[in-house]
Amino acid sequence: MNFARQVARTLDDEHRANLELLGRLERVLARRDEASRRELPALGSALQRQLGEEIGRHFGFEEQQLFARMDEAGDGDLATLLTEEHDSLREVAAELEPLAAALAAGTLRQADEPAFQRLAGEWIERMVAHIQKETMALLPLLDDLLDDASDRELAFAYACR
Repeated sequence: MNFARQVARTLDDEHRANLELLGRLERVLARRDEASRRELPALGSALQRQLGEEIGRHFGFEEQQLFARMDEAGDGDLATLLTEEHDSLREVAAELEPLAAALAAGTLRQADEPAFQRLAGEWIERMVAHIQKETMALLPLLDDLLDDASDRELAFAYACR
């Protein structure tokens, strides 16, 4: 999709990068061969960065800067739904992050591998659905919700987070 507003384009770019990482992780986890095991530490590191960025920066920006504007414009139901999804994703991330860190460091215990597999699968499934929802509903809404000045202001604020 092509979005008119810089904020929507920036969030869409991040969504696309996240989907690419999630797809790679899903493929590696599905293979379960020696080659995939060698890829896991790098993917663990990338996943750990994604969790931090997504939970802190991306979700925080949407909740603090966009959702109140949506509510004022009469789209509060969507903002509420997306906030609920953020909360659900935060719960998964809280359990997944230490396992991703251990994986990245090469210290993930064999006993923790099933938990990592389960939580990574849950993160992938929930994030893909969430990103699709934002791409189809939130991002097009921003093109109408923001004017040029507010788009510039928010894009700058997001870049400085």
